Amino acid sequence: MTNPAPKSRLRLTALFKEFFQSQQSAGILLVLATVASLLIANSSAGPSYIAFWSQKIGLPSHQFHLEHTITEWINDALMTVFFLLVGLEIERELYIGELSDRKRALLPMMGALGGMLVPAFIYFLFNFNHPQTLSGAGIPTATDIAFAIAIMGLLGDRVPAALKVFLTALAIIDDLGAIVVIALFYGGGFNFLYLGLSALIGILLYILNKRENENGWLFLFLGVSLWFCMLHSGVHATLSGVILAFALPFKSGKPHTLSYRVEHKIQWPVTYLILPLFALANTAIAIPSDTSAIATHPASLGIFFGLVLGKPLGIVFASLIAVKLGIASLSQSINLRKLLGAGILGGIGFTMAIFVDNLAFTDPTLIDLGKVSILIASTTCAMVGYSLLKFGK
Repeated sequence: MTNPAPKSRLRLTALFKEFFQSQQSAGILLVLATVASLLIANSSAGPSYIAFWSQKIGLPSHQFHLEHTITEWINDALMTVFFLLVGLEIERELYIGELSDRKRALLPMMGALGGMLVPAFIYFLFNFNHPQTLSGAGIPTATDIAFAIAIMGLLGDRVPAALKVFLTALAIIDDLGAIVVIALFYGGGFNFLYLGLSALIGILLYILNKRENENGWLFLFLGVSLWFCMLHSGVHATLSGVILAFALPFKSGKPHTLSYRVEHKIQWPVTYLILPLFALANTAIAIPSDTSAIATHPASLGIFFGLVLGKPLGIVFASLIAVKLGIASLSQSINLRKLLGAGILGGIGFTMAIFVDNLAFTDPTLIDLGKVSILIASTTCAMVGYSLLKFGK
């Protein structure tokens, strides 16, 4: 079935291990926050709780649009730090991690590509006659790093290190793909003045990177300025986090470098503050007593089958094709069952799927329907993937 990979030692850097462990914690906190939020939203305190996340704060201004709901501030501002963390880990893996080796990098790359195209196609099949929901095709394409890694962590030694690295790398690439999708398809009307200012700041960041400048305060100022300009440009503001991540000079990637220090410092607030807040705000959903729409609506069906069926099919078949063609290698410790288990865990969409759901639809009813579908599909993938890896041989 596979071409044995060369017996080379997995390059599990200390920061990768720290990133993996932080995402395990984040996954557990996401579960707790989601359950708590859904319980409160569907209790007697539900209307007040939901209204809290919808209240606007900030500076009302027709020119700068700095008045947003609490949920929007979390999604547009705090999640930029999450994207900064993801971008820094992508950069690290490209330079000195698993993605720095061509054959090892191509396996999760091909898996991620298949894991995006097949779910989007399945969603399209359910919605091609429904123009109002076609924009949701990007929802089932992303894997949630935190949840997927958390499940892997619960399995302990039953999962080989190579599979943990594969799924983590796949989820990271997957997030990069989701970022590209957001940039291309989910922006607003473009403001060319702010687009130009964003480009100018990007050029300044590029120059600082080439000169290996490590003035953290200067990067912080330019990063916030870039976020502000992108917020008003029509391109989603969270992309500024990824741009800033790749602008920070990587150098050797050792603990004294700016890239390392920033990634290390923001892991705690992302894990214990930003992601739980995101879960609380975005799962404040009053589930209707009549749930027939969840089982019959084309958007709901597209999301569910895109994640539960499309993700594992796309990941597994694209990975096996890459191995068969000889452009990628698969570790001897990963058999078909383990690969399938990882593919099913790849169907846990949660954070990124909900993020895209908020951008894809404007109708609040559709947004909530999408979130409920994501929760059901992600829970299904978590349980099936865990069981297959835990009890299979």
